[in-house]
Amino acid sequence: MTTMTDTSNAARFREFKMPDVGEGLTEAEILKWYVQPGDAVTDGQVVCEVETAKAAVELPIPFDGVVHELRFPEGTTVDVGQVIIAVDVAPGSDSGAEAPEAAAAPEAAPEAEAPKGRQPVLVGYGVAESSTKRRARKGAETAPPAAAPAAVQAELNGQGTAAVPEARPLAKPPVRKLAKDLGIDLATVTPTGVGGVITREDVHAAATPETPAVPSVPEPSVEAPAPVQAVAPVPAGARETRIPVKGVRKAIAQAMVGSAFTAPHVTEFVTVDVTRTMKLVAELKEDKDMAGVRVNPLLIIAKALLVAIKRNPGVNAVWDEANQEIVQKHYVNLGIAAATPRGLIVPNIKDAHDRTLPQLAASLGELVATARDGKTSPAAMAGGTVTITNVGVFGVDTGTPILNPGESAILAVGAIKLQPWVHKGKVKPRQVTTLALSFDHRLIDGELGSKFLADIAAVLEQPKRLITWA
Repeated sequence: MTTMTDTSNAARFREFKMPDVGEGLTEAEILKWYVQPGDAVTDGQVVCEVETAKAAVELPIPFDGVVHELRFPEGTTVDVGQVIIAVDVAPGSDSGAEAPEAAAAPEAAPEAEAPKGRQPVLVGYGVAESSTKRRARKGAETAPPAAAPAAVQAELNGQGTAAVPEARPLAKPPVRKLAKDLGIDLATVTPTGVGGVITREDVHAAATPETPAVPSVPEPSVEAPAPVQAVAPVPAGARETRIPVKGVRKAIAQAMVGSAFTAPHVTEFVTVDVTRTMKLVAELKEDKDMAGVRVNPLLIIAKALLVAIKRNPGVNAVWDEANQEIVQKHYVNLGIAAATPRGLIVPNIKDAHDRTLPQLAASLGELVATARDGKTSPAAMAGGTVTITNVGVFGVDTGTPILNPGESAILAVGAIKLQPWVHKGKVKPRQVTTLALSFDHRLIDGELGSKFLADIAAVLEQPKRLITWA
């Protein structure tokens, strides 16, 4: 029989479980704790940083209190659904100094006590009750009945069925943190999510032009290689070192093997005189309309690719093996391969085809800075349609890139070098680079792939085609 003291204790201490920080992920490694036992925390405060197979993500806690216990040390890989932190939500209470026995350790809580219904997660819903293998994607799950507004509010705040003020806007903790960072009052935001839930897009839409959607950060040079990851000292006399394959590196390996042995790759090359493109870059740097954004060759190459897609829309598609269909995309989410200390990631610029040159430059700068800081979200890496990988930043002439999974074309850009080139009948020093285009030969024939690559090269050789072809 449960005593009143036990009930009070159970209400006093609350547990925060490892959320589903990305669709289909079942585990994450705790990289860093930002709080320690005894620290006060508030709803929406980031308590730790975790790394999944996709990215490093900061986790905000969905309630107020004082940290009672950190269940796992830094460097531990934790399954989704395991308790990672216990919080005293009624500090100073006389209802007992210890947390309930059920909160003593993750192993102490029998599985039978776990909630059988839908559990709140950071991204989406539907954490499996026991999860050792990859779960089915949410698109294949049966949608649960719509919850009443009050119940939705309680669930989004991580409070189960506890009563919450009706006047509080409906939003998940990460969305609340975003609004707080941008100085946006959620009460003034018009929700578009199911059940009146405020989404990240709603918060961005509410941000005024004077309040940028992405916090400004010093933009590192796009041309510079990514910082080298610190390597542990090698013991004297050691002949080999074993490094566990996990996180981003594990995901890269699985994705590349899957892509290489699923899509029949074809790679074509073209060497092009980009002297006029380099002159245009220099001129744009002095243009007042481009003030405040970084202008570099990658910007013009990205714009050239977007123009070439407009002329050759068939390359912006994907092969649907399950349904035996070619899915034509009428939008371009432009992926940019970024080398980071944690490995290669490919975030993408959503709806890049609709962006002006200054907007594209700003998006590239934000994407690169966020990637180098290790703050790229899983959502930023989902839904790409075509990718650019700039191997030239390492002084490499070109390569044969492997398709990003779910895409049908990837462009590798080599180093831009001063080389002897026949120009107007004479050999002159010109700025030259080599482009390599890999594509899925199931849906992109040699003719289409060749025309697409030739159009990119033509724009880079004569940048004025950005105006005549756009």
